[in-house]
Amino acid sequence: MSAEVRLSAARLAMANLYRSPEPEVLQGLLADASLPANVRARVVTGAKAILSDLRAAQSTGWINRFLQEYRLNTDEGVALLALAEAFLRVPDAETADALIRDKLGGADWGSHSGQSESLLVNSATFGLVLTRALVSEGREAGALRRLVARAGEPFVRTAVGAAMRMMGQVFVMGRTIDEAMRRAADEDNRGFTASFDMLGEAARTYADATRYFEAYDAAIGAVASSQLGRGHSISVKLSALHPRYETAHAGKCVPDLIEMTRQLARKAAAANVGFTIDAEECDRLMMSLDIIEGVARDPALKHWDGLGMAVQAYGKRARAVIGWADALGEEIKRKFMVRLVKGAYWDSEIKRAQVEGLADYPIFTRKAATDVSYLACARDMLASRNLFPAFASHNALTVATILEWVGERRDFEFQRLHGMGEGLYERLVREEGYACRTYAPVGGHRELLAYLVRRLLENGANSSFVHQLADPGVTEDDLLADPAERIAEDGGKPHPAILLPRDIFPGRLNSSGIDLQDAAALKQIASEIKAMPATLQAAPLISGEARAGAAKPVRCPADRARLAGTVVEASGEDVAAALAAASAAADAWDATPVDERAQCLERLADLLEQRRGELMALAVHEAGKTIGDALAEVREAVDFCRYYAIQARVQFAPERLPGPTGELNEIRLAGRGVFACIAPWNFPLAIFLGQVAAALGAGNSVLAKPAPQTPLIAYRAIQLAHEAGVPKDVLHFLPGGAEVGRLLTSDPRIAGVAFTGSTGTARAIARALLEDERRGIVPLIAETGGLNAMIVDSTALPEQVVADVVTSAFRSAGQRCSALRLLVLQEDIAERILEMLKGAMDALVLGDPLDVRTDVGPVIDEAARDKLEAYRQSMKARWLHTVAAPAGLFVAPTIIGLDQIEDLKQEWFGPILHVATWKRGALDQTIARINASGFGLTMGLHSRIAGASERVRQCAKVGNLYVNRSMIGAVVGSQPFGGEGFSGTGPKAGGPRYVARFATERTLSIDTTSAGGNASLLSLASH
Repeated sequence: MSAEVRLSAARLAMANLYRSPEPEVLQGLLADASLPANVRARVVTGAKAILSDLRAAQSTGWINRFLQEYRLNTDEGVALLALAEAFLRVPDAETADALIRDKLGGADWGSHSGQSESLLVNSATFGLVLTRALVSEGREAGALRRLVARAGEPFVRTAVGAAMRMMGQVFVMGRTIDEAMRRAADEDNRGFTASFDMLGEAARTYADATRYFEAYDAAIGAVASSQLGRGHSISVKLSALHPRYETAHAGKCVPDLIEMTRQLARKAAAANVGFTIDAEECDRLMMSLDIIEGVARDPALKHWDGLGMAVQAYGKRARAVIGWADALGEEIKRKFMVRLVKGAYWDSEIKRAQVEGLADYPIFTRKAATDVSYLACARDMLASRNLFPAFASHNALTVATILEWVGERRDFEFQRLHGMGEGLYERLVREEGYACRTYAPVGGHRELLAYLVRRLLENGANSSFVHQLADPGVTEDDLLADPAERIAEDGGKPHPAILLPRDIFPGRLNSSGIDLQDAAALKQIASEIKAMPATLQAAPLISGEARAGAAKPVRCPADRARLAGTVVEASGEDVAAALAAASAAADAWDATPVDERAQCLERLADLLEQRRGELMALAVHEAGKTIGDALAEVREAVDFCRYYAIQARVQFAPERLPGPTGELNEIRLAGRGVFACIAPWNFPLAIFLGQVAAALGAGNSVLAKPAPQTPLIAYRAIQLAHEAGVPKDVLHFLPGGAEVGRLLTSDPRIAGVAFTGSTGTARAIARALLEDERRGIVPLIAETGGLNAMIVDSTALPEQVVADVVTSAFRSAGQRCSALRLLVLQEDIAERILEMLKGAMDALVLGDPLDVRTDVGPVIDEAARDKLEAYRQSMKARWLHTVAAPAGLFVAPTIIGLDQIEDLKQEWFGPILHVATWKRGALDQTIARINASGFGLTMGLHSRIAGASERVRQCAKVGNLYVNRSMIGAVVGSQPFGGEGFSGTGPKAGGPRYVARFATERTLSIDTTSAGGNASLLSLASH
């Protein structure tokens, strides 16, 4: 088979393996990871010798002892991790002291005192005990406080800062490349070469990308020119070189990254410096292969064998990637270096698949499965004539297996992480002549923070070999157990605690998603959406019959010349007919067994998933939603239907109540009658169907009115509900504007209203319901807007803050009830955060949502644009930053600076973000000032101080508080959504109390002795 054919076959295999069931993938790996009994015996003997080396080294290294003493299965280990992650970036003393009190003040450091054999560890523990006493409350702290009164908190702060920097030095080779090379040449690293990586998170801005590129370029130059650089290499993360390294932007970022990486590779080749492209998240794999191939085929590199790549064995596609690299090496006719690692993003890969409702995981869920994959890949690498193998592992059994397989060969190398696995390779390198390269991070304290935490997590994770080695409860037999044997015994079943994304919610299926980071899936759904004909003709549905009338065009917000469909709006006669039919049908529907009602909702959820492409297309064309937002819209509607079906079954079951003997007491829920559901345009399917599904599940007949801007998707939803079995005389569709809403809410037959929209309209509905003396007092379930604020203190990670601010303020063009309106920054960090935020805004793409690259689409209509633009222009003198916007219904994302929190008087429903500052130490006052607006929908907090999040939780008068994450995207059943004050009535949509609000309660009490005597009581007397 030619190399070209093998390259294509490998890519096809990757596509097939990506989300294949774990047992199926492992069956193809097991044979090459298995060892005959005699070979296995030799491997175990070799592994035991390596274990002895490891234990000897760890008994002498105080930092190893320290990390073993404070592992992540202790509160103290978690506290140290949190302190290390945040302390060094805090610029002000007051917040640094608060962070120390928060992390060290509550832990039990005394339980570790004197427990270690290391004097340094016990000394460090004594320091932590002392620190806890200094920062704690209570009488026992008094004497110590008086003792160090002259030094006080600066003393503690200085000591903690020194400790954190010392921990950083353990895991980071040097602050600069020159310092790193000097350290790589010292006695501790004798015999080892290094691969230097310029530390940092993924680029958030184009300025970040330029800075990282220059750092890599300078590092190559430094290694090439220094006598200390001999044999060393450079590792590069592609995400550091481009802020939009995403599948949707592959058309631009891949060529850009090929060119940037080619420049670095040419410089490395000229100096004969090895150059490895690191592996990152699974969804970037295929783009990375395109980039690697583009660089590898550069004619300027044809005589150089220094180009390499990393492969993560925990990925189901790992072995196919090895095959691809081998075929590429054959085609370009030179050796290709492959660094095989276990994998670095395991937890985030699991979470992403669950959040996005994907079919399966792209990685293995068990350590034994990853070990099997690693060994199968290693065998392929050793068999290849086109690869130079590099085996990165801290696992003694893995290393011993590799040594068994290579025999006398030396045309490969081992690799390890700096600061980890001391003792594993020293003897092999210095006495037996094997090559080992240290992966050596380089960077200052600011850059090392996230990396330091990742290394500590890996070092402390219960499943890691390093942790198990240090755990006295793990036997040597357990450490050296054969992973292939374990997989063969149980057939490679996934981890029992890690359910498939579809099954993570008890009692119901998670809505299924589309992997929009998969190029083929993204292309397919984008093509379906673009191809959808604008032929849908919505009309009032009265008992399933479409009413005739004058049709109005429904036009796309992104392009007013483009037609999405047409609508006939309901007349007064239509409303009257629907009311009469719904009233007549209400009792029979309420009497329908709740399980039958719930089954209708579940069938509706299934139909929504079956018609997902059509519904997404309507959301894009009619509501101007991006493809990602359109998918989220459909998924939320599905989740509402399934969740409310479960809630109805549980809550509508009669409940027996306690009481005196001789009585039967029971309470149950029943439908109220006819509910009016009035939905907004910003979630024209999810909120629309959420209201309708809850009302139906509760046994009400429903009159559903969509927003006048988005009738098409709502019409299609009602058709699907009828198809799912909801009786047509129970559910009616009434498109139209304010007059239809007035006719509904003013009719005395309406027994309740569910409404999402403006506070003003909610007030008007409430007045209409209360002042109508022809009916009883009926419920209004209202969700309205908010002046949603995010508070950020100086312990927050700036990169995370900026990502969450951009998502919260500008995604969906700011047209979410939960969207961020007011960013409140601690003044010590405001300048830095704003600078980074401006760069992130510059990387946004505004445009037609049909374009997969679009981040920010149009606002909904001319009225919305004109209102937002008028306000925006009136505040031009206060603009801190804005970007260019296309013509039409687009509003440019804009930051407006405010003198004080109170200057924001009303909600501006678009991509406009206001920024104010707060002074450190004034958290309570800041919360109170935000509360004073009277709005209470969402609030965000970014802080690493647990006490701060608890304080905000106690004091903030908001329905939804989000800590260290974005403020949008509430998940049904996990993050019930709704506000208080001016922001709504509750109960929360997607929560356990929502369906019951659509019902009335009825109690039954029966005297079971009325026929004479209490048989149950008398029977007791006989005993």
